[in-house]
Formats: sequence, C-alpha cells, structure tokens
Amino acid sequence: MAKEKKVAGAGSRPEARLPKGFRDIGAAELAQTRAMLDTIRGVYESYGFEQLETPAIEYTDALGKFLPDQDRPNEGVFSFTDDDGQWLSLRYDLTAPLARYVAENFQTLPKPFRRYATGTVYRNEKPGPGRFRQFTQFDADTVGTDNLAADAEICMLAADTLEALGIKRGDYVIKVNNRKVLDGVIEAIGLVGQENAGRRLTVLRAIDKLDKFGPEDVRLLLGDGRKDESGDFTKGAGLSPNQVATLMEFIERASESAALMRSAARSGDIFNNDVDQGYFVLREGGSFYQSQLCIDGHQELETIRGLLRGAGYGMNQIIIDYSVVRGLEYYTGPVFEAELTFEVKDEKGNPVRFGSVGGGGRYDGLVERFLGQKVPATGFSIGVSRLQAALNVLNAADASAPLGPVVVLVMDKGELPRYQRMAQELRRAGIRAEMYLGTSGMKAQMKYADKRGAPCVIIQGSDERDKGEVQLKDLIEGAKAAAAIADNKEWKESRPAQVSIKETDLVAGVREILARHGVTS
Repeated sequence: MAKEKKVAGAGSRPEARLPKGFRDIGAAELAQTRAMLDTIRGVYESYGFEQLETPAIEYTDALGKFLPDQDRPNEGVFSFTDDDGQWLSLRYDLTAPLARYVAENFQTLPKPFRRYATGTVYRNEKPGPGRFRQFTQFDADTVGTDNLAADAEICMLAADTLEALGIKRGDYVIKVNNRKVLDGVIEAIGLVGQENAGRRLTVLRAIDKLDKFGPEDVRLLLGDGRKDESGDFTKGAGLSPNQVATLMEFIERASESAALMRSAARSGDIFNNDVDQGYFVLREGGSFYQSQLCIDGHQELETIRGLLRGAGYGMNQIIIDYSVVRGLEYYTGPVFEAELTFEVKDEKGNPVRFGSVGGGGRYDGLVERFLGQKVPATGFSIGVSRLQAALNVLNAADASAPLGPVVVLVMDKGELPRYQRMAQELRRAGIRAEMYLGTSGMKAQMKYADKRGAPCVIIQGSDERDKGEVQLKDLIEGAKAAAAIADNKEWKESRPAQVSIKETDLVAGVREILARHGVTS
C-alpha cells in the first residue's frame, strides 16, 4: 500500500527544506563573492561605467518573452499578479530592466548611457548540477550608439576583468561572433518568415550547445531531436537532412577557423594578420555565404577585429569564433562569450573545463519595444557564481577561510559591561570583534571561537582584572602548535600562542596578532 503524503495542518510542523534549484550561501563564500565583485566593479568603473540599481520585480510585459526556455508554460519566469490583477515577474536578467529604465528616462539620460549593475536574477527553469534558479550577475552596458567601437570595448572590458581577477592569458578567451552571420546562414537554407520563428530559435539554441554536447548531438538537435543519458527527449528543429548538412558544414568550418587562431595564440603568434583573418576562408565554396546579412556580419566582425588589434588585444585574449550564438533571442548583432580554457580534474581524475563564465552582445530592439524608435545597445554579463567556482579552483593552493571576529570570552558574568567595553574598544579601532553572548563555560566558548574562525580570543578572569591585564590567545598559532607538538618548546620560545598584556594595550596587542596573519585593520 502506497504511503499517504503528509499534509501540513493544525499542529503539524513544516519540513525544513530548500526549494529545488535554490541554495543557502555561507559567510565564507559571501566574503569571497564580495571581494570578487569589488574587483569587477573597479574595472568597470575604470572604463567610465556608473552603477544603476533596478528592482527585482518588473511588469511581466516589460520583461518580454526572450528566455531560451520558452517551451515551458510560464516561459521561464516566476510570475504573480498584484492587487490590480496586473502580472508581475521576478527579473530573469539585468538587461530587460535596463531597457525599461532607459525608455522611461530617455529624454534626461546622456547618450550613450553607460551603466553597470550587479544583482540577483531568477529563472524558472529545470534545475540541475550547477544550474540554479537564483544566481547573481554583473553587467556592463552601453545604450544609445551603434558605433562598433562600443562592442569592441565590451570585449576589452571582459578580458581586462578576467585578468584583474588573476586569470592568466592562455587560461581564458573572449570569443566574438555576429548573429547576422548566423541569421544569413539560416536564411540561406530557407528558414524564413514568421511561421519559422520557433524553429529558427531552436536552431540557435542547438548551435549554442556545441561546446557542451559536441557536433553529433548538435546534429540530432537540428534534426528530430536528442535523448540524453537520463532518457529525457529534447525535440529538435526538424530540419531536412540537406539543411542539417549545410549548417553542420558551417559549424565545422567555424570550429576549424577558431582552432587555427587559438593555435597561433598558443605559439605566441598573437598578432599574425594572415592567421587572424583566416576566418574569411569560411566564405569560400559555400552558397550560404552569399546572403547580405552574412556579408554585413563579416564586415562588422572585421571592423571589431581591427579595433581590438589596434588597441593591443591579441588572439591570446580575443578571437573571432562563429560557433558563438548566445541563448537569448534578443541579440541582433555582435555577440560575445568569455570562456575559461584551463582544465581541472574531477573527483575521478577526469579532465573538466569550466567553459563559459559570461557573455553578451548587441541588442538593438529592446528599448525600441517601449519607444517605437531604434535605440542601439550592447553589453556583457558575468555569471558570478560560476566564475567564483573557477577562481576557487585556480587559487586552491592559496585558499583559506576568511578570519572571523576577535572574541571576548566571558569569564565572570558579573563583569559583562567590562567585556562589552573591550569589544567596543576594538570595533572603534576598526577591528571586527564580539563578546560571547551565550551562557556556556570556558571550554564551550573556545569551541565557539574556533567555529567562528576567530584569529584570537581575549581572556580576563579575576586574577587578570586585579592586575589590570588581559590574556590574548592566538588560535591560529595554537592550532599550529598542536599539529607540531614535538617541536612545541621551540615554538613557545619563538612565538607564544598566549600572552598577557596590559589592558590599556589591548588594541595594539590584537593588531600585532592580526598582522602576524596578514590582516590589517
């Protein structure tokens, strides 16, 4: 007999559980995120971008219908109605709210308008490993110019940001393509007209999965469809064998061209003009390259390439790669993707690559939806969590949990005001500090300080109080001593883990311990 599902009711207790696709984030990861965001912010501001914050909730019609998960009933967004019966949605990215803001303030904004933004976005999509329904993005956008120098600058910004975060040249690449080229190829195989809009988007999504699935799986997605390892079937674009063959020829040539440029970059030949223009051989022998859209796309890419090389960005940083698509439908011109190329090993020793950690492109139609006039725009978005995971792997040897606050232990409950004054004195000196607020004894307080990651604790019992002293116990050095107990005598002589100092020297004593561990206040 099947078990009946428990229903919460009067007197029942709710189950403590996370919704699918969401996660809790602890203090250590949040501290890392904050440091990473500060670095990104510094690069963005050095380019002249200024911060803008928009709400997490927008009217659903203002967001539009651009998500790649459009076959889901609610089109990939979390939505609800307000008291007036109007539909509201949690933002799925930071670009659609920007378009609304620009349209609403168009007359007063400088043109071009340059803004950066960071915040949480929400996708009502099927969750999976590393795929969450809530995550953080960090965007930079230039709105109000069709100058391709703006697109080239976005690529430069992406490269500079990754390098500022400690990712070396050769461990990343910024890939640039143009949706006009892809649209031209799709047009050449006869996939035109409004009646084929859904199939065109399916084709773009299939090509966008090339790095993830490989050519053969993309071929299946262009045709009838693909069944994954779990048995789930994804319906394909339903193209004819000839149409699939034409697109796969394009994809293969594009991959070969990108490989040529990457090989030149690895050999140090990063400004070889002949190799850099090697992607133009893609035009040879293909009837699908006669489309005017294709020609326009090629010319725009050549302009961007010239701007990048002229600014000193070589093929070891930014390359033309025709396999880049981007999954959102609103892109209309150049598209960009930031890919990490270094490999790491999983728990089974198999090589793993992080792949894309950000992307963007030109979207000339988003603001036009509101104003009825063309307002060109281009931008780039970093996936913060994915990039942070990659940085943690790169910096694994140097990684350590951030230090917690200094903890003032409570040795005498009748002296709480005294202990609180000590904590406050440290805070006023710019040192993170707290007084233990529990009711447990010495042993439990020390365990608490260890769990908090405290660099040291402050101890003052009646004996120390009578002498006008406090004891400082260095918990980090204490742990080292415990791990090397055979050499404990020598360690004590050179760097004691616990010292007595005058209470009036409290701040100086704590600062000395913090400096010992690389912390300045």
